[in-house]
Amino acid sequence: MPSLAELKIKIYADGADQAGILDLYRQPYIQGLTTNPTLMKKAGIADYEAFAREILQTVTAKPISLEVFADEFPEMRRQARRIASWGRNVYVKIPITNTRSESSVPLIRELAAEGVQLNITAILTVEQVRSVAAVLQPQVPSVVSVFAGRIADTGVDPMPLMRTAGDLLAGLPQTELLWASVREVLNILQAAQSGCQIVTVTHDVLAKAAKLLGMDLTALSLDTVKMFAHDAAAAGYRL
Repeated sequence: MPSLAELKIKIYADGADQAGILDLYRQPYIQGLTTNPTLMKKAGIADYEAFAREILQTVTAKPISLEVFADEFPEMRRQARRIASWGRNVYVKIPITNTRSESSVPLIRELAAEGVQLNITAILTVEQVRSVAAVLQPQVPSVVSVFAGRIADTGVDPMPLMRTAGDLLAGLPQTELLWASVREVLNILQAAQSGCQIVTVTHDVLAKAAKLLGMDLTALSLDTVKMFAHDAAAAGYRL
């Protein structure tokens, strides 16, 4: 079983905890970073731009994706251009639709034509991948984020969809397919097997992977028994 550093896929750390971001940025096996407004809200971030700019003082040598949060396309466009100006390593995350299910594809086409590095997010269908592939620029670096974990949450195997998505993006040499919404360590290996170039992994799953990936199952069984025994003793249980 390969270690995280040996996997044939780029691992991006997904989170908004500043200390965690900076620590993971220094890890050789982390090749990029992503965040989103939901993660930032959970982390208690109040000032979006101040947080992003402070992170970007340190995060300079690896790509980082920062998401727009507007719902109207003119404001989404303005935010995208502003965010893109913060650093050459910044990718601007654009959701595939707004909250009224209106397609972001016209805006994606416009921004891609301007040379903005994009990360198209919240994609869950082949049709959405196809529509994005039709408007991205071959020479402009971009990322297509398919939420494979959310697809699996519905009881659907995401592997066939991810392979189809890879085929649809094959004509875009600067575009990378990203497996998003990892739920468990196994998903990292599935992402690599599906042909994705990138997998985003939350800080907690990364910690689990760093500890458990490739661990001998007999040793893990013993570790589990020791955990039960330790916790029972710590709780002072008596019969």
